[in-house]
Amino acid sequence: MDLFQKRFLIRNKTLNSDLQLRFLQLLYRLLTTGYPLLDALETIKWNKETKHIADLMIASLRDGLTIDEAFEKAAFHPMITSYLYFVRGNGDLEGTIAKCAAMFEQRITYMKKFQQITRYPAILLVIFVMLLSFIKQKVLPSFQDLFQSSYEVSLTIAISVTVIEILGTILSILVIGGAVSFVIWIVTKGKLPVEKQIKVYEAIPVYRRFLKLQTSFHFAAHFSSLLKTGMSFREILQHMSSQQKLPIIAYYSQQMTTELSKGLHISSLLTVFTFLEDQLTAIFRKNADAHTLEKDLSIYSELLMEELQRKIIKSLTMIQPVFFIILASFIIFIYITLMWPMFQLIKTI
Repeated sequence: MDLFQKRFLIRNKTLNSDLQLRFLQLLYRLLTTGYPLLDALETIKWNKETKHIADLMIASLRDGLTIDEAFEKAAFHPMITSYLYFVRGNGDLEGTIAKCAAMFEQRITYMKKFQQITRYPAILLVIFVMLLSFIKQKVLPSFQDLFQSSYEVSLTIAISVTVIEILGTILSILVIGGAVSFVIWIVTKGKLPVEKQIKVYEAIPVYRRFLKLQTSFHFAAHFSSLLKTGMSFREILQHMSSQQKLPIIAYYSQQMTTELSKGLHISSLLTVFTFLEDQLTAIFRKNADAHTLEKDLSIYSELLMEELQRKIIKSLTMIQPVFFIILASFIIFIYITLMWPMFQLIKTI
């Protein structure tokens, strides 16, 4: 059985996203109809596509692993396992899986939309690069030979070649530099302390806004779910700091736990952290009652999710227009590059 599990893990390091979503939705449906967790997983085995996943999770749970660890061992996305970690504290398996499935479904939708939006720009970019290379290697040298008798035309063509080389160099640097930076970040990210990771995130203009909304959402949602269990603020923060799947949340919670022991109120601590919204401070300052605070945080987390969705959709819809404007500018430049020597020649006639 262990050998089978290892082979399954190797084959499924990147478990299909749609399959993960179907598994979550099916598990939630079975849990809401009254099935215990293990019985629900046994029922999921009836489906050939999900049988191996259910087998692995059943074995993991019987070995004493928690639900998030079982999902992690079955190669589910970190977004799912990080959210399910908090079932250890709130005990609300059904509700957590429901929210997790909804979030993951939105992620799949946005990823598919991003792929659709970037498909045609990517094809056009490849064609444009090929065209730029052809013009540089074949067309402009031919123009130089054709109009070498005219100094002004030859100078114009030389300038055009130089500009095209600069554009090609800049494009290559951006693509190669971006790819190398991304690989370096993926490799070194886990080795960097959270404080340094936060400083890197703060330096990325657009991403830091999305990360702030996402971090605030996770903090509000998980704090709200743990409040339902009757935990004190200190116990909630200790629970949130003990997980490592959301490192920023863990770091912030650890810092808050330390400061709470000094007698400070949590509302005054929230203002210090870069990736937490100011509204969280107002909510904690307004509510002394745990029940009201739990309700307000739950509603606020939903508002944050809606705001995050709105910004993602807005960003996705801007990709194509911005790309087409840049590409059109380059095409116009190439057209002028090809036509300008002819205009120069006409002037000399």
